[in-house]
Amino acid sequence: MNATTTLLVVDDDAEIRDLLSRYLSDHGFRVLTAGDGAQMRAVQAAHAIDLVILDLMLPGEDGLAICRRLRAESQLPIIMLTARTDNLERVVGLELGADDYITKPFEPRELVARIRAVLRRTRPETPLPEPTPRAAAVGCYRFAGWILDPEARSLRDAAGRSVELSPGEFDLLMAFVQSPRQVLDRDRLLERTRGGEATPFDRSIDVQVSRLRRKIEDTHLSPNLIQTVRGAGYIFTAKVVRE
Repeated sequence: MNATTTLLVVDDDAEIRDLLSRYLSDHGFRVLTAGDGAQMRAVQAAHAIDLVILDLMLPGEDGLAICRRLRAESQLPIIMLTARTDNLERVVGLELGADDYITKPFEPRELVARIRAVLRRTRPETPLPEPTPRAAAVGCYRFAGWILDPEARSLRDAAGRSVELSPGEFDLLMAFVQSPRQVLDRDRLLERTRGGEATPFDRSIDVQVSRLRRKIEDTHLSPNLIQTVRGAGYIFTAKVVRE
């Protein structure tokens, strides 16, 4: 029997709950919803949940308190929904045990990709809805024998083997494949990978580039795909084809 992956969306905004329920259902998930912590507990008592999508700003018991309680009770995967300016709450939520976060407003396709990535990482035994062959091919980027799938947030080599990327590494690679053979300065790359969290003189992008090179280059000591342009930034030299 092919079990269905069950998601629980906890948000006090009925419009967001309805939007996510319809969109995620269209992508093969079973979706349950709750408007607050009390409703969430009732749903959990009646259904087996595979992943929770949790808004931080909730009436009564807020999202951080719920996240703390969930993590104390189980290893149920949690993706937080957070306002773009709530950087402190976002950090605290991750420290409390959330597996990922996505900021509002968000692109529903990105949420689907993050759900799949978290489930693959935290609950590999959980069956995921299979995309249709057409959906799996459309939108992928091919370069130097690699296949980057934005919807699944996955990177595969020519033999089909997956390479694990952190969220920051994935966003950085997306920035490169969307602007191949163009010099991208550090500020632009930081904006793509960290948004409003980036600060002046932030050099974390150099660390991310180094880590990414180790995963996609033949040798990170003599990089060919991601080259440093002294005083300017980085350039992605590969020919990129989008399908």
